[in-house]
Amino acid sequence: MTKKQKFPYLVGSKWTAQQKVDGWRHFQVVNRKNQGKWVYAEMVAACDPKVRFWINAKLLQDGSQWQAGWQTLQEIEAISADLPSSGKL
Repeated sequence: MTKKQKFPYLVGSKWTAQQKVDGWRHFQVVNRKNQGKWVYAEMVAACDPKVRFWINAKLLQDGSQWQAGWQTLQEIEAISADLPSSGKL
C-alpha cells in the first residue's frame, strides 16, 4: 500500500505573500523536495525569476502569511482586515 503524498498539487501552484518578499508578493512553486517528514517548496517570484527561495510547504497553509492564487492588492488588504491583530486584546 502506498503512502498518501503530502501536498500533491504543490508544483505549479501560485501564491501571494501577505508581506513582500525581496520586493515581490506573487510567487509560483517550481520544485518540491521531501526531507524526512518535511516537504519544501521552491518559490520563484512571478516578475523576477532571479528571486527564488525554499520554504517549508506547511507555512503556505498559514493564511496570515500566504494566500493561494495571485491576489490583487485590494484582496490582500481585505484579507488583512479580516485577520485578528496580534498583540491586541
